[in-house]
Amino acid sequence: MQHRIVVLGAGYTGAVAAGRLAKRLHHEDVTITLVNPEPDFVERVRLHQIAAGQDLRPRPFGEMFAGTGVELKLAKVTAVDVDRRTVTVTAANGPEREQLAYDTLVYALGSGWNDGGVPGTAEHAHEISSRPGALRLRDRLAALDAGRTVVVVGGGLTGLEAATEIAEARPDLDVALAARGAFGDWLSEKGRTHLRKVVAGLGITVHENTAVDAVEADRLTTADGRTIPADVTVWTTGFAVHPIAAATSLELADDGRIAVDATMRSVSHPDVYAVGDAAMAIGPGDKPLRMSCASGVPMAWQAADAIAARLTDTKVPQIAIRYAQQCISLGRKEGLIQFVTADDQAVDKALTGRLAARYKELICKGAAWGVANPTLGMPSRRRRVVRQETRSRARAEAAA
Repeated sequence: MQHRIVVLGAGYTGAVAAGRLAKRLHHEDVTITLVNPEPDFVERVRLHQIAAGQDLRPRPFGEMFAGTGVELKLAKVTAVDVDRRTVTVTAANGPEREQLAYDTLVYALGSGWNDGGVPGTAEHAHEISSRPGALRLRDRLAALDAGRTVVVVGGGLTGLEAATEIAEARPDLDVALAARGAFGDWLSEKGRTHLRKVVAGLGITVHENTAVDAVEADRLTTADGRTIPADVTVWTTGFAVHPIAAATSLELADDGRIAVDATMRSVSHPDVYAVGDAAMAIGPGDKPLRMSCASGVPMAWQAADAIAARLTDTKVPQIAIRYAQQCISLGRKEGLIQFVTADDQAVDKALTGRLAARYKELICKGAAWGVANPTLGMPSRRRRVVRQETRSRARAEAAA
């Protein structure tokens, strides 16, 4: 009997995990099913470019996983039963429901938009945490006449990239950014100075220390009672984890992420692994890893290698997940590479300007390349699954 591995979600982490497992294990021993509602890989770190009107090269999974043994199932996950070890999915092109049984589950459903419960946000604001959301914003921006106002709410990486990309692509619009705290307060002095210079050059108005309490169709209301005109509001204040995990018996962290050990294995269900934004993993300095591609990809490496090692009865490797930099695009011509400590704190060193923009572009291309080449830096020799495990499963199913 083959060991059944089901991977939920084909973002950076799920796709990397599936491909890496396929390179680690013999196809005769395992089946690897990758569940995703879309047939193409979404470069989430470039969604602000799509929103600003740029076209990206399609990356079909059929081409990326051709000949690997990974089976792509186009479906939406509707439920996970971690006690019965089944996943319920709905076909992407119809109402048909199906149950998938698994022996090992890799949960990589990631995160989505978080409106923070602010009144009017869900009705009037746009999000760029998904391709459909980015495309809706793209259409809305294309319909705006010159002189109209666009306000990006959120001063983090997503907000900075969205505001600068839109301002560069549409210099005829009045673009503003509202940040809850001081603008760029997590950056080094060099990083903050360059950020402010670029933002000023693009004509972006910055509202610092501004908490938004309500969103309407044409304005924002702040906590201190001010009104900010906004023909279009883009909400980028953070991400919320996918709600499926909360309906399971998995042990969760306070923010809804799945609690995992150093190998990305669920602390409550050893046949479940969680990676990327779905997992609460601890990094350097005993701090939770932040939701990001920079965290998710090495988490996927760790999970895939741990699964393969346990199935083949070899030593389980552990990757030291450490941060090195934060890469920020500021339009197509400018960028900022803020170097950081292992636990993600800014240091004095930063790379700026066109060189930083090219550096960030290489990082984005490398991340997409890594999805199709998931064994970077590691030997790819496949190992045989220890058969005792599959015999144990067969006996358990027969008894049931």
